[in-house]
Amino acid sequence: MTEAVIFDMDGVLIDSEPVYLDSMLRFARKKNPAVKEEDIHATVGRTAKDTWEIMERAIGNGQGWSELRKEYHQWTGVYDSTDYRAIFRPEARELLEELKRRGYRLAVASSTHRQLVLHVLFQNQILSYFDTVVTGDMFTRSKPDPEIYHYTAGKLGVKEENCFVLEDSTVGIRAAHDAGMEVAALIDDRFGFDRGLADCQVEHIQDILQYL
Repeated sequence: MTEAVIFDMDGVLIDSEPVYLDSMLRFARKKNPAVKEEDIHATVGRTAKDTWEIMERAIGNGQGWSELRKEYHQWTGVYDSTDYRAIFRPEARELLEELKRRGYRLAVASSTHRQLVLHVLFQNQILSYFDTVVTGDMFTRSKPDPEIYHYTAGKLGVKEENCFVLEDSTVGIRAAHDAGMEVAALIDDRFGFDRGLADCQVEHIQDILQYL
């Protein structure tokens, strides 16, 4: 029986992935004009270290991932300039209200660092809906490792098999699946995600209500 619903943030609560990918692609092409968007699709859903190791391989100019990441943050203002209210899925608030009304415990489990996650949730006035917020910088292993989901279940006080997760990326779906949770995949065909491990697929986030 489902007792808790856990949300990924990027690509689920906010449609941020095209914004971040565009910024990283422009940076990568400054280093190597041959880099293609599909070369960095695997960064979606990853923590910073994993993301920049992928970028290091895609750029292939001899710079290490930490050096590239530092240079990128000096070059870009994407995190400060993005209007997170403009890319927020407005139906999320109504969905969260309904889930609360039904008595589910709610959490965010995001690979993104905590400061940004809290900023996004606060800016969109949904932070108060969640019983716990778990972020990628709390772990040494990121999605697709299931550690983040095991930890989130523990924080909620709910067994893994009684958790329902909404994810969009390949790595996120695998992480939740390997944690023993039921997984709904939000359909997004822009980035070549593999949804094969999901228990169900939804076109809109509010469609999860039919599976609860």
